[in-house]
Amino acid sequence: MNSLSIGIDLGGTNIKAALVDTGTAQVLATLSKPTRDGEFEGDVPRFALTVQEIVAEFEAQAGETLHVGLSAPGLANPNGRCIDWMPGRMHGLEKFDWAAFLGRDCRVLNDAHAALLGEVWAGAAKDCQDVFMLTLGTGVGGAIYSGGRLLRGAIGRAGHLGHITLDVNAPCDVFGTPGSLESMLGNQTIAARGEGRYATTHALINAHAAGDAHASKIWLESVRQLAAGIASLINVLDPAVVIIGGGIATGAGERLFQPLAGFLDEYEWRPGGQRAQIVPALLGDSAGCLGIVFDLLQTS
Repeated sequence: MNSLSIGIDLGGTNIKAALVDTGTAQVLATLSKPTRDGEFEGDVPRFALTVQEIVAEFEAQAGETLHVGLSAPGLANPNGRCIDWMPGRMHGLEKFDWAAFLGRDCRVLNDAHAALLGEVWAGAAKDCQDVFMLTLGTGVGGAIYSGGRLLRGAIGRAGHLGHITLDVNAPCDVFGTPGSLESMLGNQTIAARGEGRYATTHALINAHAAGDAHASKIWLESVRQLAAGIASLINVLDPAVVIIGGGIATGAGERLFQPLAGFLDEYEWRPGGQRAQIVPALLGDSAGCLGIVFDLLQTS
């Protein structure tokens, strides 16, 4: 395999890409371009043409044909050539054969899976064999790395950790899961959880930081629910490290991690004093790009 590869993270708003040295996991150059979801040129989604342009730019820079990996939302086909299932957005992504379109090997992976692989290769869980990640944002995403392998599942569904049930009597989320972790913490439910007082989770956290008792009650209850979910997942997966990422985690910082540690002191089962490390994600926008290149290395 070439010493250089291209990692592309296809998001709903932007396409982030990196030229990566596969020997050192070093990002040598980056590009970011708008996704333009919903736009087509003929039958080809505009984002596919943008990916093609990015590949051409990096290959001109490298002076050679390179392997390409692409991460995207949705369930990736086990053959690694396309996303099988992504309803509601990213129009044209489902079943789009990236290897055929680009005319070269192209590995396709779910974006949360790729982000975790990036953190395992070069980030917060470097060289760790057992780790799971939660991303806190509009929803709650996740991924699992167990025994040195990414857990993909039978149809690519593994790792949807935001859709575990914490309250069976609560309303169902978008996946039909009652009282899910995502419902307890995701930004999409902040209006209901905050009784209409806070437009975003960041606004809630800022009010909590300013001493608003109402905001503090809601925020700390959300963190308590997160701790209960993490403790349950620790019992199932036995990780050495739990990575917390996403926009909510980045914005909250210690206002998340400090109370989370306190709740986990109550809820986590720690045989012989062993405990999982709870750490923030480190790679930011580079995680998916690095992770898909790491997946290329493992499958080449």
